[in-house]
Amino acid sequence: MARVAFQGERGAYGEMAALQYFPKASLAPKKSFQDVFDAAENGCADYVVVPVENSIEGSVNEIYDLLLQTKMSVIGEVYQRVRHCLIANRGAKKIKYVHSHPQALAQCRGYLQRKRLELVPAYDTAGAVKMIKENRMLDSAAIASKRAAELYDMQILDEGIEDRKNNYTRFLVLSPKKARGDAKAGRYKTSMIFSVKHVPGALFGIIGEFAIRRINLTKVESRPTKETPWEYNFYVDFEGHVQNRVVQEALMSVKPKTSYVKILGSYRKAEFR
Repeated sequence: MARVAFQGERGAYGEMAALQYFPKASLAPKKSFQDVFDAAENGCADYVVVPVENSIEGSVNEIYDLLLQTKMSVIGEVYQRVRHCLIANRGAKKIKYVHSHPQALAQCRGYLQRKRLELVPAYDTAGAVKMIKENRMLDSAAIASKRAAELYDMQILDEGIEDRKNNYTRFLVLSPKKARGDAKAGRYKTSMIFSVKHVPGALFGIIGEFAIRRINLTKVESRPTKETPWEYNFYVDFEGHVQNRVVQEALMSVKPKTSYVKILGSYRKAEFR
């Protein structure tokens, strides 16, 4: 049975994404994203499932920084539908405070403003539910999944409170072992990191190598290197497998134009559910 680490408590969207990819896994909730990565790199987990971007609130920056450091490979992705509920203790009447992860609070900003509730950030959506239950906080609610309410036997006051209904979080699946698979079968993505040399048109030249080969870039994200001010690493997802001839040609052409390049992995593209 696969051992899978995710960030948060039972009932978190990370757990739901992990179960979507590994229906029969042994799940290991972790407090922080660093703890999640450490679990696999120390041999305590076979895989990790981490959020990389949300369709409304954008990228999870900490994950991009950890991807730069890790030796693990990306072997898959999951699109998890996010449907938020306002959850409280049974018997709670007048709610003044709402606790949740900052991303969840931001995704429900309009709803919370209309309700005039005071926002309290927490490290996890399901963890907020667990906290208000254990502390019997009758003046507080949490924003989390319906699954979290059921797991902790809590009352759902309102459902589907996110401001945008087309709300998905994309999760990456990583493993210390590289993925195996037929590069010619199915639709694949590849994720990579690179930094550019400081010459005019450097980034344009790299992107152009993909464009002339008609390789579709599905995401480009920049993050500070944190070593030199105003220097950046670029995180790129593109369609195709690293073993494909055209992709290999593009990467060979790109490499001399970069000061650093790292292939995170090739993996089958996820489907929306």
